[in-house]
Amino acid sequence: MLTHPIVDTLHTLHCSGMALAFQEQAQSPDISELAFEERLGLLVDREVASRDSRRTKTRLRQARLSQDACIEDVDYRHPRGLDRKLLARLAEGDWIRRAHNLLITGPTGTGKTWLACALAHKVCRNGFRVRYLRVTRMFQELEIARGDGRYADTLAAFAKIHLLVLDDWGLAPMTDTRRRDLLEILEDRHDKGSTLVTSQLPVETWHDSLGDPTLADAILDRLIHNAHRIPLKGESMRKKKAMLTLEGETE
Repeated sequence: MLTHPIVDTLHTLHCSGMALAFQEQAQSPDISELAFEERLGLLVDREVASRDSRRTKTRLRQARLSQDACIEDVDYRHPRGLDRKLLARLAEGDWIRRAHNLLITGPTGTGKTWLACALAHKVCRNGFRVRYLRVTRMFQELEIARGDGRYADTLAAFAKIHLLVLDDWGLAPMTDTRRRDLLEILEDRHDKGSTLVTSQLPVETWHDSLGDPTLADAILDRLIHNAHRIPLKGESMRKKKAMLTLEGETE
C-alpha cells in the first residue's frame, strides 16, 4: 500500500499527529530495524501528544488570560515575599482537584495579575478549564446577560469552570445586585470549583468593602475558609523595571 493513501486516511480519521509521524517513519532509513509494535507505539504516542497539545491550546484560548505568563518564569529575585514551596505545590494542581481557592493580595505593581495568569496557565496545561475575568468586566457581563435572558446560562457556565480567576477584587463599586451576583457565583462553585482572587486590598478589609454585613459574611465564608494565600509586598516591579531601563539608557 502506498504511503499517501495511508496519510490521507489518517487525516480523514482526524489523526494528524499519527499521519505526520507515519510520514517521518517512511523517510527514515533506519525505521525497518524497529519491530512492528515499536513503530506502532511511536505513532500512537505522537497522536496522543498531538491531541494533548491541541486541547491545551484550546483551553488557553478559552481562558482569555490577560498576560502571557508561565510559572517557570516567576522572578524570585525581587523581594516581595514569594514562597517557593507554596508556588511549587500550587503548580502541581492538587488545590484545583480539591476545589480550594487562592487569594493573591498586595500593592499595585507587585505582580498579582501576572502571577495569577502564570498559575492559571499551568492549570490549563494540567488539563483543567480556566476563565479569567476582571471583576468589573464580570459584573458587566452579568448585567448584559440579565437584560437579554442569558443570566441563568451565564451563571451555569461560570459554575462549570475548574478555575475562575477574578482580578482586581475590591475596585468595582458594590451594589446590592452585584453582591447577590457574587454570592450566586461563589455558592455554585463552593466545594466544586476553585476561585483565584487578586486584590490590592488586604483580606482583612474585604468584609467592610463588600458593604452589606450579612451578604459579606456569606460571600467570604464561601471564599476564604479553604483558601491558600499569597500576600505580596514590596515596591512596584513595574517602577523598578522602568528605573533599570532608564539607568541602562544613561550608561
